Amino acid sequence: MEKETRKELFNIEAEQATLGTIILNNEYLNRVSEFLRVEHFYEPAHQKIFAQILHHVDKVEIIANQVTLKQFFESDPAIKSIGGALYLGTLLSAASSIIDIANYGRVIHDLALKRELAMVGEDIVNRVYGNEEKTTATDQIELAEATLFKLSEHGNGRSDFRSISTSLTETLNKTLIARQRDSHISGISSGLADLDKILGGMQQSDLIILAGRPSMGKSSLGIQVALNACKIMNKDAVEQKDKRAVGFFSLEMSADQVAARVLSTECSINATKFRNGQINEHEWEVIATRSAEISKLPFFIDDTPALSIAAIRTRARRMVRKHNLALLVIDYLQLVRGVSTRASENRVQEVSEITQGMKALAKEFNIPVIALSQLSRAVEQREDKRPQLSDLRESGAIEQDSDVVAFIYRDGYYLERKRPPESEVEKFNEWKTRMQEVAHRTEVIIAKQRNGPVGTIDLFFDAEFTRFGNIDVYHR
Repeated sequence: MEKETRKELFNIEAEQATLGTIILNNEYLNRVSEFLRVEHFYEPAHQKIFAQILHHVDKVEIIANQVTLKQFFESDPAIKSIGGALYLGTLLSAASSIIDIANYGRVIHDLALKRELAMVGEDIVNRVYGNEEKTTATDQIELAEATLFKLSEHGNGRSDFRSISTSLTETLNKTLIARQRDSHISGISSGLADLDKILGGMQQSDLIILAGRPSMGKSSLGIQVALNACKIMNKDAVEQKDKRAVGFFSLEMSADQVAARVLSTECSINATKFRNGQINEHEWEVIATRSAEISKLPFFIDDTPALSIAAIRTRARRMVRKHNLALLVIDYLQLVRGVSTRASENRVQEVSEITQGMKALAKEFNIPVIALSQLSRAVEQREDKRPQLSDLRESGAIEQDSDVVAFIYRDGYYLERKRPPESEVEKFNEWKTRMQEVAHRTEVIIAKQRNGPVGTIDLFFDAEFTRFGNIDVYHR
């Protein structure tokens, strides 16, 4: 009974009216070409006719009318089976009563998406019941979400082009904002002056990769930039609706560990004390005061391990809707999973899918996305261990899809491991002098910036409190 009442997901009359109107006047093609594709037509013969019209107008650059199309109608087997040249007359007569071709085109487009949606639903059911699929329910949900996302992107009908006046207005507005700010940046501030200066702030829709070898401090820097941005964005926000949230996906550390690092940085208390409980009364008072202040910030941590890029997108979308998400940090890229089965069989393809997903996420929500990334061991084999773009692990797609690639490098980390014995007085004194010079200095190397300069800046790093700062504050 259910099958008998189910609606047909096609409209032959709308397809005939649309084709007939375009054949009568090719100018009408401009009203539907933005969103209507050959595959959106249900009737196979109509797909061929629309493709032939596009071929005439776009490729051959001749008018596609009843004269130029007549031979095609008479020779193509699919068209001949429904009447050949006589069917051309049917299409032209169907156009006589049409009012707005764009409305008919939207009907065709909408029905095509519904057919695809129905097929997605059938695929979901088949995968759930299929014995050959060993994936969990959660994996299947994420795969379904990814498929639906692609369908929504494919079917949103948004124009690929915008008027230059619109783009110019947006650019000038950003420039005006930068002029009015003391920091002269147009994006979201990281709270680190030299970093903001070279980047112009973290820009909307940018994918920013912050990469480094283990123990370089990339997680600490990611946490601090996220927290600084959250404080700066909400400095003057009074109403809840005016607050802008920061999301931190911690796939490596637990939320408690992230919170401990935040408190260590904010309270100037060694992070080890949060683990062993050796905190005195004065430190407790500082922690209580700063905790109360930090708790008011719209700073959200998700420490779910092994999230897929589809799950991150779903959770980010929820944060955009509920908390006005303005910045997203992901720690770290290599711990994110791909979704498609084919990608999971090839790590390079999987990383490519992940970085493309992160860039799509940044563009979809119009926010900066910072993704922390590991570097390959090739760095350790060189005399100069400063990272290069070729050191990005597992895929050139990381470099390709990102707008900014920044490397974090601490010379002191490597120098500390070259400590000579104190008995070798001259060597030890030279080493000690050099350590004093570089112990608190961290380089952030901007190796790629799609819309700005590359270069290196210095930051102050206090290892005791896992804290970064502007180096001029600590007297260069």
